[in-house]
Amino acid sequence: MIFLEHPVHHGAPHDREHLELPAPLLAPAAVDPDVASYFLACARSGCFTQAARSLNIKTTLLRKRLAELEEQVHGSLFNHQGKALVLSEAGQQLQAQLIAQDRRLPQIEQPLIRLAVAEPILHDILGRDLIALLRRNASVRLDIISLDGQQSLQGVEADLVLWLSDVDSPGPGPSFRIQPARPLARLHYLPHIAKRYSRSITRPENLEDLIDYMLVQWRPDQQIEALRPWNNLVQQRLSSVVHVHDYSLMLETIRCGGCIGLLPHYMSHFDRELIALPGLLPDSLQRGAWMAVNADVRYPKEVQMLVDLIVSTFEGRKDWFAG
Repeated sequence: MIFLEHPVHHGAPHDREHLELPAPLLAPAAVDPDVASYFLACARSGCFTQAARSLNIKTTLLRKRLAELEEQVHGSLFNHQGKALVLSEAGQQLQAQLIAQDRRLPQIEQPLIRLAVAEPILHDILGRDLIALLRRNASVRLDIISLDGQQSLQGVEADLVLWLSDVDSPGPGPSFRIQPARPLARLHYLPHIAKRYSRSITRPENLEDLIDYMLVQWRPDQQIEALRPWNNLVQQRLSSVVHVHDYSLMLETIRCGGCIGLLPHYMSHFDRELIALPGLLPDSLQRGAWMAVNADVRYPKEVQMLVDLIVSTFEGRKDWFAG
């Protein structure tokens, strides 16, 4: 609050203007540094939840400490205007005083964790849980590397890696030294089609029936030995076939283009609009999902947090990989 005073000075050629600032609510030094950072984060974001995420603390703890700060200043620091959180007059005054005293805590550098994941696993299985992790912890530093083929696996360097290989062997695996590889799931592969393009009475039941359908091939799969029956079928096509490098585009081509493509059998759990076509190919089309930690990992605690998340995700989707 600013007061403008115009005192009268006898004999002075003109009046002088004086600027007086209000007395501080409390000395900035009396505010706990952590609480000061909590308050300033809330003031910047206008949201308790967002501030808690950015600080990597629970919202309940944040609000408890701010309530203690309000007791110190004997007043409310925030007001609600509809759904918006705004500073009260006392809050504006405290914010100005803390900033003037440069009480903002320096940002703590978070360890950078590099997570390399095979594109199907990232897109179909882990994506939602990784996003949920980021919602809970906005300060995390995570480098997510999408692996779209064996060549990418050989050329990448990461703290934690998830890849697809043979069911009984993780080889050849990453090019860097790893801790013992851990099997996560066995994936069975079947041709899939969108329900909208296939009525039950006209659904293809043998390879000859596929002549009236376009096939779509995800290029990283075309050199996979375990998928040879499908790859041979695609290679023999002289027409009605499309090759794509992007996994999401391959899925969209099946959903919306009337195409048939080879996908893990869990896909009907992930996307209810897609349906598997059993009996067209041998049941031996299988691959294994594997996970390993870098043998020279620098931040074992943070990496273990991701390992626990991944294991929990696969455990929670056991029914996806059954049978």
